[in-house]
Amino acid sequence: MANSLQTSSSTTTTRLSLRSPSSDSSLESGLRSISFPLKSLKFLTRQVVIKQPNKSRRTTELVVKAMEVDISLSPRVNSVKPSKTVAITDQATALVQAGVPVIRLAAGEPDFDTPAPIAEAGKNAIREGYTRYTPNAGTVEIRQAICNKLKEENGISYTPDQILVSNGAKQSIVQAVMAVCSPGDEVIIPAPFWVSYPEMARLADAKPVILPTHISENFLLDPKVLESKLTEKSRLLILCSPSNPTGSVYPKRLLEEIAQVVAKHPRLLVLSDEIYEHIIYAPATHTSFASLPGMWERTLTVNGFSKAFAMTGWRLGYLAGPKHFVSACGKIQSQFTSGASSIAQKAGVAALGLGYAGGEAVSIMVKAFRERRDFLVKSFGELEGVKISEPKGAFYLFIDFSSYYGTEAEGFGKIENSESLCRYLLDEGQVALVPGDAFGDDSCIRISYAASLTTLQAAVERIKKALLLLRRAVPV
Repeated sequence: MANSLQTSSSTTTTRLSLRSPSSDSSLESGLRSISFPLKSLKFLTRQVVIKQPNKSRRTTELVVKAMEVDISLSPRVNSVKPSKTVAITDQATALVQAGVPVIRLAAGEPDFDTPAPIAEAGKNAIREGYTRYTPNAGTVEIRQAICNKLKEENGISYTPDQILVSNGAKQSIVQAVMAVCSPGDEVIIPAPFWVSYPEMARLADAKPVILPTHISENFLLDPKVLESKLTEKSRLLILCSPSNPTGSVYPKRLLEEIAQVVAKHPRLLVLSDEIYEHIIYAPATHTSFASLPGMWERTLTVNGFSKAFAMTGWRLGYLAGPKHFVSACGKIQSQFTSGASSIAQKAGVAALGLGYAGGEAVSIMVKAFRERRDFLVKSFGELEGVKISEPKGAFYLFIDFSSYYGTEAEGFGKIENSESLCRYLLDEGQVALVPGDAFGDDSCIRISYAASLTTLQAAVERIKKALLLLRRAVPV
């Protein structure tokens, strides 16, 4: 008996064809083929006796069983939530591509082009054939340039073997969390927080411990609250200054108070996310946590090129810290992605060569961001019931719109929380924003002002018009 197995191109259906020799008339009228959904096939054989008028004979029969494929995912992955900022950005992009004139203020991406000297360095790298793998930790050239930057601008000293260059600061952070956290460890995260911090902790089988802050205190962590929440399981405190999503900047005095608390807990490390350090508005100033007395040994400093240098697509970030921890992160990276792009690293060297704090190229962008911030703070400050903490850095406004909760709009329904308000503003105002619950504070909405002033003016007009249509629900 011959057989053949045919699978459709969609791999959803399988046809098994059975063909018997012409001499075996007993099987000629039997089953020729069967079709069934393709899950997983298990082939078995069994001995059978075929009885015929004059004799019986023993033969081998092919048995095919279709089994369900186990499509379960690991508990680690199931515990992770998808990024709302990415989801909303993708949704808004899809609407724009479909012809809907949505104003996109959800993504944390500068609207400026990469400065010309940086772009030219990338082009030269390609022209000169600098397109091979680099060392896993990054080229010595860029690691030395990072060391020089950290010494001159941040007052912290490192050697090239204490620097790990990665494919963006996000990779630097997740590798750090995975390298230092054991299952059951606690990762302390002040809220509002960048959406990825808690999920990174969960990926490491650690437990995110969220410490709320308040808009009345500019969303800054109270050292007394921190001290009250620390336990023997506390392993990592994540600080982000300037902050995404609030734009808050930690003054040096407050960081020193936090450092005093940290110093009492030998097991507690600090991850200092400083990706927005150059986007800061005077008189606010940036302080690197590792520069504080006694904190170098326990601080993992993360920075990168995406925000200040408008290099989001180049994917380049770095980690600086004690060699013991940096080497552990490098081990993870060597098995995940290996080194960052050779072309991006050449561009990164050029970026660090633009001058102190990015030189004129960055200062021009910061000036524009400040002008946009001032416009938004003034415009939304005119709305009754809206609470604002003026950002001191980054390019986000985290506004308390909770006074609109409980209202409703004809054809939409009731506004119950930050997510429903953002859906309403997208539907009615065609402006894409991110609900505050994604950042751990449901009373607020994040607005990115990494867009032209003209675009922001149009967005504010649309938002105000949409809010005017909201009415208080009438009790039944």
